[in-house]
Amino acid sequence: MTIRLRPLQDTDLDDLFRWESHPGATGMAAFTRQDPTDRAAFDAHYQRVRADQANTVRGIEQDGQLVGMIGSFSVEDEREITYWIDQALWGRGIASEAVGLFIKQERQRPLYARVAQHNHGSSRVLVRNGFWKIGEETSWAAGVDKHITEHIYRLNQP
Repeated sequence: MTIRLRPLQDTDLDDLFRWESHPGATGMAAFTRQDPTDRAAFDAHYQRVRADQANTVRGIEQDGQLVGMIGSFSVEDEREITYWIDQALWGRGIASEAVGLFIKQERQRPLYARVAQHNHGSSRVLVRNGFWKIGEETSWAAGVDKHITEHIYRLNQP
């Protein structure tokens, strides 16, 4: 299995929309757009994210085929990482390898990540890559329409 990161392309958006609107996946991520099935909101989100030069957005390829996305952005002067993997491919080490590759490219530290409390797979991905749980908070998760506790992780080393 060869994992590679590359710039996100317009042709990737249909696959990303399908993955990001899947009910099981949105339930696991929890913190998504209010209506994950709203294509116009999805397109507006990615247009805004991709237009902001401060953001980094990459496609994740496995053996030459798109299998997810990974990126970083800043919120209140804190740099955060985000990623999404095709749910049909969960549990195969793709996210762990992609995060490992990405944190070598994203040099800003500290680097933060937030994971819904019930998303044990994403928590393991982060810990495998050197992130430490530093806290938690409960907030409204529009994608699942309820309050969710999220764990907050931080990566300090280069």
